[in-house]
Amino acid sequence: MEKNETDFYKEDITIDYLKRKDSLFGIVLDSIFNGLYIARQNGEIIFWNDGAIEITGYSLEEVMGEKCSDNILVHQDENGNKLCGTKNCPIYRVFNYGFADPVKVYTLHKTGKRFPALTHMAPVKNKRGETIAAVEIFRDISKEEELRLLQEKFNDTIKKYVSNATYDEVVKKIQSPGEHHEEACEREVTVLYLDIAGFTKFSEIHTPREVIRMLNDIFGLCEVITKEYHGDIDKFIGDCVMATFISPDDSIKAAIKILKALERYNRFGEGKETSIHVRIGINTGKVLQGEIGTKDRKDLTVIGDTVNTASRIESATPPDSIFISSSTYQRLSLENSKLFRFHSKIAVKGKAEPIMIFKVVNNPSAEDRGACGFPRRPG
Repeated sequence: MEKNETDFYKEDITIDYLKRKDSLFGIVLDSIFNGLYIARQNGEIIFWNDGAIEITGYSLEEVMGEKCSDNILVHQDENGNKLCGTKNCPIYRVFNYGFADPVKVYTLHKTGKRFPALTHMAPVKNKRGETIAAVEIFRDISKEEELRLLQEKFNDTIKKYVSNATYDEVVKKIQSPGEHHEEACEREVTVLYLDIAGFTKFSEIHTPREVIRMLNDIFGLCEVITKEYHGDIDKFIGDCVMATFISPDDSIKAAIKILKALERYNRFGEGKETSIHVRIGINTGKVLQGEIGTKDRKDLTVIGDTVNTASRIESATPPDSIFISSSTYQRLSLENSKLFRFHSKIAVKGKAEPIMIFKVVNNPSAEDRGACGFPRRPG
C-alpha cells in the first residue's frame, strides 16, 4: 500500500529513514538549492543533497558513509584553524549544546580549493525528542566575499580622493536616499592653509616626476598629521593644503608637528638642491558647509569669509612659520596660547579694518609676555 504525503508527519524519524532519497523528506531536501547534508554524532554522512553535489563537486557515492573530516569539506575558520574534531565543530555543538550558531567557514571543494561558505546546523530529533543526527545547510558565498572585498578596496580608494566629510555624506545619501537636502549648514571650524614656499622655482629646476613625488611626500605628511589631530583635509589646491579642525588647539598642534616633520624631511634629504619650506595660516570662525558644483559634479566643502581670511593670512606668512588670527588665538587653551606672541596687523581684502596676527615662537622671551604668561596683546 502506497503512503500518502501525510505519512511523512506520522512516521518516526530514524537514521534509516534519513538516508532515503526516495522519501518525501529526501525529495524535499534534494530540491533545496543550498547544499545540505545530514551526519551522525560521529560525523558519518548519511544524506547528501543535490545542492551539496553542485557546490562541492563531491558525488553522493563519494561521501556516503564517510566523515566530513575524511578530506570532505573539512571546515576551517577564517584563521585557517580546523573545526572538524574540535569543540568548535558544528556537529559537536549540536549534539552537546543542542544548537550551532550560523558561521562563516572555509570549505574544501573536490578540486582542493577552499571557498567561503555560510553554514547553519540544527539537530534532527525523533519522536522522543532525542537528537539522532545533525543537519547542515550551507551556501557558497564566494561572490558575496568578492563583492565585499571590492567594496572595501573601492572605499579605501575613494577616501584618497575626497575629504572625510564628503565620504561620510555620500555614504549617508546612499543609505538613506531622499532624506538629505542640499542646503548648506553653518558651523564653526578652524581652517588651516598650508602653502609650499618657492614652489614655482622648485618646479622649474626639477623634472615633473620629481615635482609630483615631492608634492605627494609633503601632502602625505600633512594628511597623516592632520588625521592624528582629528582634522580633515578638505582639498589640495595646486601646492596648497586646506584642512579643517573642530578644535583650534588641534590645528595648532598639527601645524607645529608638520613644521617639525618637515625639518626631518629636509635633513633626511641632505644634499638636495632645494629644501622644502612651507607657510601655514590659521583662522577660526563660522563657515558654510555644503555641496558646491553642478547636478553631475559636486564638491562638499566649506566656504565663507573665515576660509578666505585663512588663505590671506597664509599668504602673509614667512616660510617655516605659523601665523594665526586673533579669533584663533582667543580660543586657544592657556598652554597653547603661550606659544604665540603678537606679530602685526595686516590688511585683508574684503575687510574694512586690519586684523591682528599672532606668530608662533619657540622660546618667547620674558618681555614678550604679559600677565599670567600670555604674550602681550597690542595696545
